Amino acid sequence: MAVSAQDLVAALERHGIAASASDLDRALYSSDASLYRVRPDVVARPRHRDDLEAVLAVAAEAGTTVTARGAGTSIAGNAVGPGIVVDLRALDRVLEIDADARTARVEPGIVHASLQRAAAPHGLRYGPDPSTHTRCTIGGMVGNNACGSRALGYGRTADTVVAADVLWGDRSATTAEVEQRLADVVAADLGHVRTSFGRFSRQVSGYSLEHLLPERLSVPQFFAGSEGTLGLLREVTVQLVAEEERTLLVLGYPSMAEAADAVPALLAVGRLVACEGLGRRIVDLVRARGGAVPDLPRGEGWLFVEVAGPGREALLPGLVEASGALESRVVPTAAEAAAIWRIREDGAGLAARSLASPAYSGWEDAAVPPERLGAWLRDFDALLREHGLDGVPYGHFGDGCVHVRIDFDFGKRGQFRGFLEACAATLREHGGSLSGEHGDGRARSELLPTMYDERSLALFRAVKHACDPDGLLNPGVLVDPAPLDADLRPERPVTSVRAGLRLAHDDGSLGAAVHRCTGVGKCVAPATAGVMCPSYLATREEKDSTRGRSRVLQEALTGGLEGGLDDPAVHEALDLCLSCKGCASDCPTGVDMASYKSEALHQAYAGKKRPRSHYALGQLPRWVRYGGPFAKVGNQLMKRGPVAAAAKAAAGVDPRRSLPQLSSPTLRKSSEVSRLGAGVADVWVWADTFTDHFRAGQGQAAIEYLENAGLRVRVIEEDACCALTWITTGQLGAARRIVAQTVATLAPYVDSGVPVLGLEPSCLASLRSDATELVDDPRAARVAAGTVTLAELVERLDLPLPDLAGVSVVAQPHCHHHAVLGWAADRRLLERAGATVSVVNGCCGLAGNWGVEKGHYETSVAVAETHLLPAVRTALAADPDTVVLADGMSCALQLDDLAGVRSLHLAELLAGRLSG
Repeated sequence: MAVSAQDLVAALERHGIAASASDLDRALYSSDASLYRVRPDVVARPRHRDDLEAVLAVAAEAGTTVTARGAGTSIAGNAVGPGIVVDLRALDRVLEIDADARTARVEPGIVHASLQRAAAPHGLRYGPDPSTHTRCTIGGMVGNNACGSRALGYGRTADTVVAADVLWGDRSATTAEVEQRLADVVAADLGHVRTSFGRFSRQVSGYSLEHLLPERLSVPQFFAGSEGTLGLLREVTVQLVAEEERTLLVLGYPSMAEAADAVPALLAVGRLVACEGLGRRIVDLVRARGGAVPDLPRGEGWLFVEVAGPGREALLPGLVEASGALESRVVPTAAEAAAIWRIREDGAGLAARSLASPAYSGWEDAAVPPERLGAWLRDFDALLREHGLDGVPYGHFGDGCVHVRIDFDFGKRGQFRGFLEACAATLREHGGSLSGEHGDGRARSELLPTMYDERSLALFRAVKHACDPDGLLNPGVLVDPAPLDADLRPERPVTSVRAGLRLAHDDGSLGAAVHRCTGVGKCVAPATAGVMCPSYLATREEKDSTRGRSRVLQEALTGGLEGGLDDPAVHEALDLCLSCKGCASDCPTGVDMASYKSEALHQAYAGKKRPRSHYALGQLPRWVRYGGPFAKVGNQLMKRGPVAAAAKAAAGVDPRRSLPQLSSPTLRKSSEVSRLGAGVADVWVWADTFTDHFRAGQGQAAIEYLENAGLRVRVIEEDACCALTWITTGQLGAARRIVAQTVATLAPYVDSGVPVLGLEPSCLASLRSDATELVDDPRAARVAAGTVTLAELVERLDLPLPDLAGVSVVAQPHCHHHAVLGWAADRRLLERAGATVSVVNGCCGLAGNWGVEKGHYETSVAVAETHLLPAVRTALAADPDTVVLADGMSCALQLDDLAGVRSLHLAELLAGRLSG
C-alpha cells in the first residue's frame, strides 16, 4: 500500500466518511461467512451514496483496493479483502415503491426483510428470498445474483433487476462508455457467448455474459453476479411480484439422492414456487436442541414443495402421484409451514454442527441442470467417501442447486484443495456450475478454468478491463484469482488456554467454542423474533453482535490481536454483551457468548485487580446475605439521596439507576414460611438469592397458590446460591466453589423425587446450564434436571388454574428463561387458564448487574426501547387493566425504573386470582 492506514482514514474523513483502522474494526471485518480471513487496512462506513465516489477516489490516489460488503453473509469469501472494506449497511433507504409498475427503488444497504415490509402494504413482495433474508442486503444479493428458496417461482436476483446506478471502477469513463465497451466485448464473440452462457437457471459462476447479447442486452442484469469486481452499486430498481397464498407439501424419501431423482417429474406437473431438499441429520439436530419440528412424512430425506396462487390446491394430487415418495403430507397451517421453513433457513448454521466434528463451507453451492441432480448427488457422495470426508447436503433441489457443509481436516495438507479440484472436474461432466447462487469468491474463482475454456476466460478478463482497468475492486475474485487455499481461517493455529469452564460441548477448548461462529449473521438481523442480539439491535454496530464478538475472540486466540484475551479490542467488543444467552438458543451454530465472555473475563483478570463493580455487584449475594438482618435500616438509608449516591458510586452503579429494596424479612425468615414447619413435602421451594432477599413476595405467592392446590409446601432452609453474578463477571474460581456447595445442598432434595421449584428464571437457568460447566459432579446434572419452573410444575402435576378469561397478559420472558428453560410451558398454562397472551420479543435491557453498571445506561435503555417498552405502552394504552408479567427480577426492575410499571410474577398472578 502506497500510504499508511492512518493516512487513508484521514483522507476518507476529510470527505466526511466514517473510517477506522483500529485493531477492533480490522478484526471485525477480517472474515465474512466464508472460510477466509483477510484483514483490511481500513473499514469505511459511508452514509450517503455520493460517499462511494469519494471512497473510490481515495483508493485510486492511494493505490489501494476497495471491497464492498453488505451484511457480511457471503459464503465464498466475496466480502473480505485488503485495502478498504466498505460497509454499505447505512445506505438503507427504500427510495420508492411504485405499486402500479410493481417496482422498488432502493439503496444497496436495505435489508431484504425491510424491503418486504415496505412492499407488503401494497400486496407485493420481492421474489427471491435467501435463507439469510432477515439480514442480507439487496446490494449483496445483486452482487452474488442471490436466489433463495423461491427463485424457482420468482426468479433470481438478476431476473428482477430493472435498473442500476453503478459507479464503475473506471472513474474516467462515463456510464455510456463503459456500457458500450461491454457490448463490444460480447459482440466480438457472439456465437461463443450464445452457446456457453445462460445454459440453465443456476449457471451463476463467472460473469453472466448472456445479458450482454444484443437480443437481450441489459447491463443492469449483467451487473448482478459480478461480485463487486466491476463497480459499486449506488441504487437499484427491482421488480416486485404480487403476494400469493401458498401451500406446502412435504414428501419423504429413503435418501437425498432419491429425493433428487423425483425433481424432474415434479417440475413437469405445473408451477412450483419452491422445491427444497433437506436431510434427517439437520432435522435431528433441531430436535436434539429442543427446537420445534412439525410432523414430517416417513423418510431420511424430504422435499418441501410449495405451490401458490388460486390454482394451487389442484396441483397437489398430481404432485403426490408424480413424486414416488414414501409418504406425503400437506402442511395444514401457516404457523406449521413457517416452522418448517425456519429449519430450512437455518440449514447453513445447523449443518455446520450436524457431524461429529465441525463442518465447513468451501464447496458450497454447486448446481447442475435439475435432470442431472440425482446422478450428481451420487457422484458427490462417492467423492466424499473417496477423500475420507462426510457432508450434509441440502438446498434448492428444484433448481439443481445443492448446499453442503463438509468436515474438512485442515491439518491434512492438500485435502481441501484436492477435494475441490476433484469436485470441479466431476461437476464439469454433469454440465454444472461451480456456483448456483453464492458467487465464486475466493473459494471457486481459481477453479473457473475447469468449468470454462480459455475463450470464456479471455472474455472475463476483457469485461474486467472494460469496467475496472486498474483492478481497484474486490481483488482476488473472478479475474486474477487468489489461490483457493490461501488465507484459510481454520488453518490458523489456536492458542490453548486452561479454561475455567468445562466447555463440554467443545471438548474443553475455548478456541473451538468461539469458532462455532461461521458468520451466517442471524445476530445482525435488524429485527428479531427471539432475543439475539439485544446490544446489536440497540447500537447497530458490528462489534456489538454475537458474530462480531466471536470474530474478535477468534482473532485473540489465533494471534491476530497482540494482547490476546486481554487486548483492548476484546474488552471493547465484550463490554456491551448483556450475557443474555439469547445466542445459545437463537444462533444456529450454538454460540454461547455469555459463557465465552465469562471465560474471557476469567482469563483477562487472573491475578489482577478487577473493576469495582465486579467486587460489589459481582458478589452481590454475599453482601445481601451479610446485610439481610439490617434490611429495614438499609432500605431507609437508601431513600436518602446522598447515602444512595455514595452507595452507587462505591458499587460502580450508574447514578440514574434506582436501588432495589431488600425484603424484610427474607422469604426464609418470614412468618409464612415459619408456619409451614418441617415434615413431608410435595414440593420444595428453592429460595434463590433474589427471591429470598429481594422478592420474597413472589415466593409467598407461590406457596399460597400451591397450598391452595392441596400440596404440602416446604422451603429449603440452607443457603444455596447459583453464583450467577460471579459467573457473569468472570470470577469462575469462586463460582465453582459456590456451585459445588449448592449442588451438594440441593442434590438430596432432588434425589428424593420431590420436585424442587425455582422462581427466579436467571438463577434456575444458571443451575440448568452453568452448574454442569463449572463442576464435574454427576449430581450437577441431576440437580439441573430436577429443578423446575412454576409452569413446568403445574403441567407435571396437572394443578388446577384460576380462571383468567378476559385477562390480557403482556409477558416479558426473561432472556435466560427463553434461552435455557423455554417459555412454552408458561404460554400453554396462561392460555389454558383463558388469558389472552402477548409475548414480547427481545431482552429487557437490564440483564442483572450489567444494566446498572456505569457506562451501560444508554444502551440498556435503548435495548428496552427496541421491544419491551413500546409493547407495554401499547398494551396499557389499549387496556389499562393489562397484566404485565415479568418473572425475572431484572425485567421487573427495568419496567419499574424506566416506565413506572409494576409487573407480576406468574406466582403472583395465579395466587392473586384464586378467589376470582
